[in-house]
Amino acid sequence: MNRPTTRILALLELLQTHGRMSGPELARRLEVGPRTLRRYITTLEDIGIPITTERGRHGGYMLVSGFKLPPLMFTESEAVAVSLGLQAARSLGFSEAAPAVASALAKLERVMPADLKRRVRAIGETTTLDLRSGGNAGSSAALAALATAAQEQQRVQLAYQALNGATTRREIDPYGLVYWRGRWYTVGYCHLRQDLRSFRLDRVTEVRLSAARFTRPQGFDAAAYLKASIATIPRALAVEVLLKADLSTVLAMLPESAGVFEPTADGVLLRTYSDSLEWIARRLAALPCAFEVRAPDALRAAVRDHALRLLAMTERP
Repeated sequence: MNRPTTRILALLELLQTHGRMSGPELARRLEVGPRTLRRYITTLEDIGIPITTERGRHGGYMLVSGFKLPPLMFTESEAVAVSLGLQAARSLGFSEAAPAVASALAKLERVMPADLKRRVRAIGETTTLDLRSGGNAGSSAALAALATAAQEQQRVQLAYQALNGATTRREIDPYGLVYWRGRWYTVGYCHLRQDLRSFRLDRVTEVRLSAARFTRPQGFDAAAYLKASIATIPRALAVEVLLKADLSTVLAMLPESAGVFEPTADGVLLRTYSDSLEWIARRLAALPCAFEVRAPDALRAAVRDHALRLLAMTERP
């Protein structure tokens, strides 16, 4: 590292990567003395990159956050990761974010070496990220506001449109956000219903931050709650089936959202709800393990009828 300019850029990269570093450690990494290091710090400040200096035995240097985004430097692996992340963001269904994603990708490509640019373009042209299976993902502004509120544990006021088109206003303590099956959800405590609820972001029409604060339950798993709540939505038929396999095998065959799984001495008891016996019968028939229908009785007949149809199909000339 012989040229001063190279060392100054390396100093900027170290501060971006590590956040805060002591003077002796920076000097050691750059292979310079303390006076030269201070001169490099001054040079960065002269070109508009403000740096905070903490004096004393445990002092150090760090970039001032929030002033403006300084030039960023990435390794080749980091550049590929950022490009993949931007391509994934473009597939999430946030239409208003598309121009920003395209602009960021263009900026990256302009400064990439030719070999790296070819690698990144090859990934973009040959890789398909199917993340929009659920349709409209909602508003990226709503996502950002709810993510901030969840992080800061700050209550929000939502305008939420139900499936029938009716809009309600609710106060929510957002515990977390989940992207599942092509849709974004926020999970938290609803003060209108006085209970935990999940809300689809594509039905959120307005988000306002409130002055009230809340405390998130320790260890709360937003994804686990969402999957369990969707799996146990009351429908016309309550179903209980004993699957003759262990829990890990069952979870490899069925998604967690299929229902509530209870390990027993004889296998795994699946409790779920459905509006269609035929649909449940088809799903059970496709499983590679034996099973026993516990309820309802009509499901046994539906499974038998489906099996007979399959046999008839295989016996045709």
